[in-house]
Amino acid sequence: VQLVESGGGLVQAGGSLRLSCAASGTSFSLGLVGWYRQAPGKQREVVAGVTGVTGSTTYADSVKGRFTVSRTNDKNLMYLQMNSLKADDTAVYYCHTLVFGKDYWGQGTQVTVSS
Repeated sequence: VQLVESGGGLVQAGGSLRLSCAASGTSFSLGLVGWYRQAPGKQREVVAGVTGVTGSTTYADSVKGRFTVSRTNDKNLMYLQMNSLKADDTAVYYCHTLVFGKDYWGQGTQVTVSS
């Protein structure tokens, strides 16, 4: 299983970015999938999640109303649309899937929001 993120970068506060996660060796229609982030000096935290079978979504309170997680119909691509970005959103963002009891992580993509 491989997860590869892309789409990170530098953006001004109030701007938008869309992160992508491409999966190989698994399908995002299985298990749990989602996005995490880790800021310098802080623990990794969940940002958004999707239940593979039902497609239901959950969000951290800090991003509700600003971020949207989605996946393609073929279930091999997942996105995180991030709007109204704040300096506090600066972090490395990781794609994650939990399938058949195993955790898989992408390599991470840096998002930096300048205030």
